[in-house]
Amino acid sequence: MNTERTLIRGATVITMDAQGDLPVADILVTGDRITEIAPGLVVDGAQVVDASGCIAIPGLVNAHMHTWQTALRGVAANWTLLQYFQHMHAGLATVFTPDDLHIATLVGALNQLNGGTTTLVDWCHNNPTPAHSDAAVAALLQSGIRAAFFHGTPKPDPRPGETPFWERPHPRAEVERLVQAHAGQALLSIHAAVLGPHYSTLEVALHDFRMAQELGIIASLHQGGGPARTPDGWERLEAAGLLGEHINIVHGHALSDAQLARFCALGMSFSAAAENEMTQGHGHPLTGRLRALGRAPSLGVDLESVLGGDMLSQARIALGMQRSLDNVAHREAHGSIPATSTITTREALAWVTVEGARMLGQLHRIGTLASGKQADLVLLRADMLNMQPVHDPVSTVVMQTTLANIDSVMVAGRWRKREGRLLEAGVPALLARLAQSGHKITQALGLPTTAH
Repeated sequence: MNTERTLIRGATVITMDAQGDLPVADILVTGDRITEIAPGLVVDGAQVVDASGCIAIPGLVNAHMHTWQTALRGVAANWTLLQYFQHMHAGLATVFTPDDLHIATLVGALNQLNGGTTTLVDWCHNNPTPAHSDAAVAALLQSGIRAAFFHGTPKPDPRPGETPFWERPHPRAEVERLVQAHAGQALLSIHAAVLGPHYSTLEVALHDFRMAQELGIIASLHQGGGPARTPDGWERLEAAGLLGEHINIVHGHALSDAQLARFCALGMSFSAAAENEMTQGHGHPLTGRLRALGRAPSLGVDLESVLGGDMLSQARIALGMQRSLDNVAHREAHGSIPATSTITTREALAWVTVEGARMLGQLHRIGTLASGKQADLVLLRADMLNMQPVHDPVSTVVMQTTLANIDSVMVAGRWRKREGRLLEAGVPALLARLAQSGHKITQALGLPTTAH
């Protein structure tokens, strides 16, 4: 048992928990857990970290990202969702080897750590063989990030005489293999990225949802992007008793108000990717519709082939977008600017901490800073030009923070970034491998690129 102690001294602490915000306090970490948060702790034999001038926050949770696309950064930046389906899933994805998946996932996960994300939901749906899945999982473990690997399935155009992907049940044996192989891993959980009724036949949806229920794992699915393949699928799934807290809907724009209310009542979770949803043509994020029902989304980057991987930017964009929608609605209804903002910055910070942990069923372990929880935390330098003066620490975190302020990142009591430097050896060599992979993939399909 790891009993090494670290005393983080003198930070402004935003716990996002019952203890609230502490203007100046210390955080004692013993092994992989937080054991005390209070001002002026006296501890013998602990490594002391001077955090004066810093704001401490819970580690961020990226609740939805296709990490396998890291080597294709910027390639899809000008594509709509329809172009993305055509060029990515039916094109570029088909030439990935396990090595391509490994380097993309490793660098993608390290980038998340560098930006303050301590938990990554890796929604891997380009894994045609077990070797592809194993390569991605190995990369997550190598990175040191807390990860939830969501085993998905590829989506190529069907060849003549071939069963199309939307008629193929999720490979249960492969999910079971991964669950058994990685049982007991402290920083890794295994779940299923299924097609769902929007993208599959009813038979497939029933199989996949029943599989997740029987295995006791989360089933996450995309909802939106054109007409549903099974228009009455949700009603049939609910009638079969297959909906509940273990079901996660990503995007969700095609859901009616009645469906959304029903799913909230059933305890299902929702993950938005606000920036990418607006970019690729999904529609407005679900944020406001969920808030009206007393719920909140978790947030994800979604696609680094389209945009950057910074989760605080995702919080800021989702906040600004929903405030804009609320302001326009108020002006149309009342002819004036609303007297107050509808959403606070604290809510936005919760989307990338508390709600991400809730989506994974791990709020008892991560998502806030509290005694007994896993020591997943971030120290932000608040004494820099872009942060001073700090009047409201939460607002400073959400609205002012950039990558330059991400000083230190801890996962399960271990520093993964310290004093502005990622503690990973050989990053230049990894980037060279990533560039080589990206060049090979784009050249295989004749895609113009100036990558080097």
